[in-house]
Amino acid sequence: MLQATAPRATDAPSATHPRPTVREVVLDLLRGFGIDTIFGNPGSTELPLFLDFPKDFRYVLGLQEAVVVGMADGYAQATHNAAFVNLHSAAGVGHAMGNIFTAHKNRTPMLITAGQQARSILPFDPFLFSGQATELPKPYVKWSVEPARAEDVPLAIARAYYIAMQQPRGPVLVSIPADDWDKPCEPLQARSVSTETRPEPRVLGAIGDALDAAERPVFVVGAAVDRDGAWDDVLSLAERHNAAVWIAPMSGRCGFPQDHRLFAGVLPAMREKIVALLGGHDLVFALGAAAFTYHVEGHGPHVPPGAQLVQLIEDPGTAAWTPEGTSAVGGVRLGVQDLLARPAPRKRPAPPLRAVRPRAEPSALMGVPYVMQTLAEVRDAHSIVVEEAPSSRAAMHAHLPILHSETFYTMCSGGLGYAMPAAVGVALARPESKVIGLLGDGSAMYSIQALWSAAQLQLPITFIILKNRRYAALQEFAPTFGFGPEDKLEGTELPDLDFLALARGQGCDAVHVDDAAQLHQVLRDALAHPRPILVEIDVA
Repeated sequence: MLQATAPRATDAPSATHPRPTVREVVLDLLRGFGIDTIFGNPGSTELPLFLDFPKDFRYVLGLQEAVVVGMADGYAQATHNAAFVNLHSAAGVGHAMGNIFTAHKNRTPMLITAGQQARSILPFDPFLFSGQATELPKPYVKWSVEPARAEDVPLAIARAYYIAMQQPRGPVLVSIPADDWDKPCEPLQARSVSTETRPEPRVLGAIGDALDAAERPVFVVGAAVDRDGAWDDVLSLAERHNAAVWIAPMSGRCGFPQDHRLFAGVLPAMREKIVALLGGHDLVFALGAAAFTYHVEGHGPHVPPGAQLVQLIEDPGTAAWTPEGTSAVGGVRLGVQDLLARPAPRKRPAPPLRAVRPRAEPSALMGVPYVMQTLAEVRDAHSIVVEEAPSSRAAMHAHLPILHSETFYTMCSGGLGYAMPAAVGVALARPESKVIGLLGDGSAMYSIQALWSAAQLQLPITFIILKNRRYAALQEFAPTFGFGPEDKLEGTELPDLDFLALARGQGCDAVHVDDAAQLHQVLRDALAHPRPILVEIDVA
């Protein structure tokens, strides 16, 4: 808890005890919240925050605001605390909006501050001002405010932090005029505010009864399981009920060990395919997951005929649109612990084991499955994978299993430009762990400036670029929208990208590989490299 050195709020200011400035109070608040890192790309309206910048804080510079927010997202998820972000007025928030949207979908706690012009010139539409600063990031922030007075800024920062940390977590924004930082204000101490809620016992009890009565239950596990620290508890619950376990569609985290006997696979984001894969089960339990995330239009039931749908989710908004069944709203970990406290159910037969996939074989032009298989063989199972390779995801799920909690991150939004900077943020937060950024070439170009931040921070991240020279996900998706095999797809080819030059130009080491015989050794060397390194791999 914050140890205030400034006079108490009840003390009158005097010559010997002047009131502290907004800057001093905000920095003390951040210390009280356990925040010592600021992610940003400063402009003129933000500079006053950094006057006499204290030595116990770290400033992490990103060369573009989408990179800034992506780094902050990875850092916040890995530290379980809100990240502090400083953006440059309306233009900076605009640049960052794609990854603010991703933070919203990822349920990442993030305290965003945006510079605003000085209050005295706001009536004159000055250069670099934000006309409707609190409206600009909506609806993808939980709360936004521009305080009415300079002395209200610390209270706004505190309120924003507490809101960001409440489940479901997410980004918030405070717009701060440039001349507010030097104004005097009252001291303010950080408070302890609870961040978890327990599901309603009556509703959770009904779910427990349904689970006990089911003959063939199946779990669909979402990102909230890993976010909420419920990995081990969900594993225990699945083993207790001998339930098959699927990872939810488009999940940004992995909530179950993918080498476990009960693991069934990763669900696609298509209604009819979900129903087919869940067929034969009489109860579907969505744990920390939407029921369900779809990518394309579908028809028919949401679960197999005759199956009951139940859900445990921390987000009341998600529970509200779930199409059928019973939803308990509250912390996933607490809810699962309550279910585990019930009397043990009767024994059930185990579900069939998942079929063993055949090994991928090398070829003249390497296939993505072979690359994933090789990476799985050479990496430490506790290393962290931060992924953004949409067209390679099926191969990743098949050949690169995630075996431990908090070792996989991707975006829940579908917006590209997240994983490369997020890998930097995760590596900052987890210096004891090896971090692997696994990206498609198209994805990497959205936030390629993150390589510069990784190099400046000397983070030993291994960035793996799967170079297929196209937006392959769009080409694979085209038949869904009526494209024939000979139809031209505009804007999907990506020739002439030189990732070695892009990496070296920003201070990163880089290596290229196009020979399957060399892949094992190249990846081993890259994973042992003491500095950030990019591995460009030609794939089919």
